[in-house]
Amino acid sequence: MRALSAELQAHLDSGITTLCWCWRVERRDGIMLGFTDHDVPVFFDAVVHEPDTGFTATALTGNLGLSVDDVEVEGALASDAITEADLSAGLFDGAAVRILRVNWADPDQRVLMRVGEIGEVERAGAAFRAEFRGLTHQLQQPVGRVFQAGCDAELGDGRCGVDLEQSAYKGSGTIAGNSGAGWLNVSGLEGYAAGWFAGGTLTITSGETTGAIYRIRSHRRDAGGDTLSLWQTPRGPLDIGDGFDARTGCDKAWSTCRTKFNNGLNFRGFPHMPGNDFALGYPRQGDPSNTGGSRNA
Repeated sequence: MRALSAELQAHLDSGITTLCWCWRVERRDGIMLGFTDHDVPVFFDAVVHEPDTGFTATALTGNLGLSVDDVEVEGALASDAITEADLSAGLFDGAAVRILRVNWADPDQRVLMRVGEIGEVERAGAAFRAEFRGLTHQLQQPVGRVFQAGCDAELGDGRCGVDLEQSAYKGSGTIAGNSGAGWLNVSGLEGYAAGWFAGGTLTITSGETTGAIYRIRSHRRDAGGDTLSLWQTPRGPLDIGDGFDARTGCDKAWSTCRTKFNNGLNFRGFPHMPGNDFALGYPRQGDPSNTGGSRNA
């Protein structure tokens, strides 16, 4: 049960209301933005909630128990505060959101309706769709380490320890052709084996999209040279002659850690852990992998 101020309760009881919705978004970079479905700005708590932002929200519903409350916001890129570049850069992913019901004639009369964060953001041309997730969604996220055969460190981080600035793991080159949809013909990687940069990252170092970072899906080589396939469609033009740095990837396997990176001491997985097939299996005569005896025998 939400506690309403005496003034707001009296306003609701009057039967004639001047109410609007206000959304307050705090991005991960600390920028605070305010939006409203009213036709003029609504100001309170040192934040101006701008109207005419070009978006609408689905019905706001609450669920009993631990199920996640979801609301979708759809709109057009009509506000200077919501730009395609910021959406593509992920600045709104995980942003904190507060949804309030406000008396626009007297903004001191307001009540907080929901607190959560922005989940998945999708773009389609000049429109976007953002998912609002209630706080209970955090209860569905894993906390702590997951015991698994593969490594759970990020290649190059403090737990991994691999220096991705070494020439063995980092190559530089230029874009020689762009066939669209994330397929790039490149030059400068001839000194590396085919597939060496699969699963790695591509950082653009010159051109209009300097600084953009993309995940590499595959690294192929044929008579025409090297081709890199990206997981996502580039969010800006990648032109012939643009420079890049490519850093190698890791498939999180124990054998890769030992042979490709000589980093077995820092492997953060459990390669000898029995998998589901072993746990659900049963001893069979003549099967050396599951005799029913100790695995150390």
